Amino acid sequence: QVQIVESGGGSVQAGGSLRLSCSCAPSENTYSMGWFRQAPGKQREAVATFDSTGMTSYRDSVKGRFTISKTNGKNRFDLQMNNLKPEDTAMYYCAADPGLRRCTIWTPVRNFGYWGQGKQVTVSS
Repeated sequence: QVQIVESGGGSVQAGGSLRLSCSCAPSENTYSMGWFRQAPGKQREAVATFDSTGMTSYRDSVKGRFTISKTNGKNRFDLQMNNLKPEDTAMYYCAADPGLRRCTIWTPVRNFGYWGQGKQVTVSS
């Protein structure tokens, strides 16, 4: 039984910052995880990943603005989002899997077995 709990997000004006956090349990597992987002009428897309080896991956549109990190041991992951743009507006989802050793933004979503319920990020111009 794996539990994913998300927090953070919210609303901000363009140029502002928000943070998302994802906690995975049981804490003794080692997880690979990714942040995904989906805007209305658009397909879900990978934003950033942090795998069990410590490797990170970002989609081009967020490089230099977003940072993914492991904050507490091996089970909490944060996404710091700076210089937000209206195009970043979406529902953001944390996905994780203790059996996935490596992942990048190119890893198929089916490889992530556990998902959070999503947190809204809204950026106004």
